[in-house]
Amino acid sequence: MALKPTIYKLRISLSDTNRHYYDTLNLTIAQHPSETIERMVVRVLVFCINAEDNLIFTKGLSATEEPDLWLRSLDNTLELWIDVGEPAAERIKKATHLAQQVKVYCFNKKSDIWWSQGKESIKDLNVSVFQFSIEEIKALASLVERTMELSVTIAEDSAYIATGKGECEINWSLLQSP
Repeated sequence: MALKPTIYKLRISLSDTNRHYYDTLNLTIAQHPSETIERMVVRVLVFCINAEDNLIFTKGLSATEEPDLWLRSLDNTLELWIDVGEPAAERIKKATHLAQQVKVYCFNKKSDIWWSQGKESIKDLNVSVFQFSIEEIKALASLVERTMELSVTIAEDSAYIATGKGECEINWSLLQSP
């Protein structure tokens, strides 16, 4: 019998002062059985950082040919491809041919090694690469509940997250810009 995903329902009050984007997001997130809670919260955080109309979660780990999130235009042009984790250089290269813009958000303990070993092979590609601190992501993951309301305020290269269980700040660094 196959394992079923765990469903989370999130109501997010989002304030992105960088882009002057303010919205209330009602997200239903499926955590794949093989996905860690840390990876799932990174997907949610990345959604908030890039939030706009038509940005959606894909099938993610269930569909290896799709990114974690994408943005398609009304004529179905793939405008934005977002991968979470440490994808192979070949995957990133393929994504740059499929989408107008590609972003990668890494966060694992192994992301420093992934970056040092792979940056040369993607340095000429049209891709933005960002890195989160795994310790800060774990702090955010500890606040997650199956149904929750949270406030996310984005300013510069950080997000302040407040929930009923507590609050934390997540910072990220830009490793590569196109």
